[in-house]
Amino acid sequence: MGPLTPLGQATIKLLASGAAGAFGRPPADPREGPPVLVSAGERLWIDITTPLRSRAGRVILPRVMQVGEARTVALVRELAADPRLPVTHTSRRPLLRAAAHFGRRLRVPAKVLRALTRPERALAYTRKLGEDLDGHLRLPETATPADRLRHAQRMLGGAFPAIVSIMPTALTGYGLYALAARLSGTPLGEMQEVLRSVPNNPTTEMDLELWRLATRIEPEVFRREPVAELVRRYRAGTLPPVAQREITAFLGLYGHRGVAEIDIGVPRWSEEPGHILGALANYLRMDADADHAPAALFARGEVAARRAVDEAVAAARRRGRLRAAVVRFALGRARQFAGLRELPKFYAVKAIAGVRASLLEVGGHLVGEGVLDSARDVFFLDFAELEAAVAGKGGDVRETVAARRAVHERERRRRHVPRVMLSDGTEPEAAMAGAAPEGAITGTPASSGTVTGTARVVLDPVGAQLEPGEILVCPSTDPGWTPLFLTAGGLVMEMGGAMSHGAVVAREYGIPAVVGVPDATHRIASGAQVTVNGAAGTVTTPA
Repeated sequence: MGPLTPLGQATIKLLASGAAGAFGRPPADPREGPPVLVSAGERLWIDITTPLRSRAGRVILPRVMQVGEARTVALVRELAADPRLPVTHTSRRPLLRAAAHFGRRLRVPAKVLRALTRPERALAYTRKLGEDLDGHLRLPETATPADRLRHAQRMLGGAFPAIVSIMPTALTGYGLYALAARLSGTPLGEMQEVLRSVPNNPTTEMDLELWRLATRIEPEVFRREPVAELVRRYRAGTLPPVAQREITAFLGLYGHRGVAEIDIGVPRWSEEPGHILGALANYLRMDADADHAPAALFARGEVAARRAVDEAVAAARRRGRLRAAVVRFALGRARQFAGLRELPKFYAVKAIAGVRASLLEVGGHLVGEGVLDSARDVFFLDFAELEAAVAGKGGDVRETVAARRAVHERERRRRHVPRVMLSDGTEPEAAMAGAAPEGAITGTPASSGTVTGTARVVLDPVGAQLEPGEILVCPSTDPGWTPLFLTAGGLVMEMGGAMSHGAVVAREYGIPAVVGVPDATHRIASGAQVTVNGAAGTVTTPA
């Protein structure tokens, strides 16, 4: 994760406090967050000391990291062998109590049963959560700055339990996927095609809508004008009429998103639409034929998924008809629900964006009071400081804002950030690093298939152009990156595991992907020819 603005850190702490409360462990002060969150270098770190010193934690932690941040697994196992971290927590009761509290709070058994027996009602429930969230985010025009600050903290502190209640349904889908693999005797890695082009995924729906938008708008101005001019004309309302109307509609649905969107201090696409307008311009400059258009690729992915389901059912039938019936049922549900994995983040970011808009109103008020120079300066203060400023007790905070902004900009330029850092400041991964085989880079298999193409190293997706078939090489991705996926031939990512965002979206698009590749953006140069083997987890370059 990149550096967070001070209010961005405060936002994450409130969300994390809501998560801790769902497990029955709410912190004494929600604004301070649970004690496992530690701030350093403008980033929030998770203190894993307690699970490392727990017998249960040493079993669970590597398994969790394997799917989300696979590169860290070896580090965790190395630290578990360190004599300075002996096991001190031997009882499983605290873990079981927390899991039981979470299950009761979110009514997990009932949601799993509904997903199994009444899938349409399960999906309708997820849609209603979004409608309820929109309602809770609305504030009357008469709301005072103090009202807005209270509302913001209440929304952020209470968002987690509601939003994460989607996960039992999504995890039911993945659990049935694993069950089908076992019953059919098919390794999970060979069943990835089943999860291509799944429905109910807001990220892929967004990407496909952006591509369809590019096919509907007037192309000439986008092929001719630079992005800055497109942004100026869009804000002035002088783009060609279809483009003006359709882009406005797209941002009405997805304008709350952005790159590094988990930070409330980062502008949304609705505020700074240059990334979206640049993506449209890039699509319109391409000469992709109809067969290679993303909509056609997505449709072929659905066909490939149905074929993969039939193959798994056929393999199960050789073991018995009942197995075959269970496998078909399980994979049908898996395809219905797997895409929901992206929905909690979609709703969380919508909540953050709604709170951001409200806090910008607070910032405007403080500018009028002569306390701040710009409404966006609010994001360099925390909630306590904002409350004092609104009450007229904070004094002139402009020097504080300037100092924090300077630190934030310095940290944004930092290229290397340790994945794991010890309390003495050392980086264990640096000590463990060994020489890689000549011409080969190894990571974690994420999306099967093999592709050879030209590498394109991208550190910031805003304004980036990716020609069709190029291999995207990047530090990490979030949904703000995925417009680039529509033209990528493959993906190489420094962070992540099999269930990280980039891996999941790559599988849905059928893009070969390897994640958790150490220093990929340094070791691979733009323009180099590389071969990505998504099944083996290797990236090779010519000797």
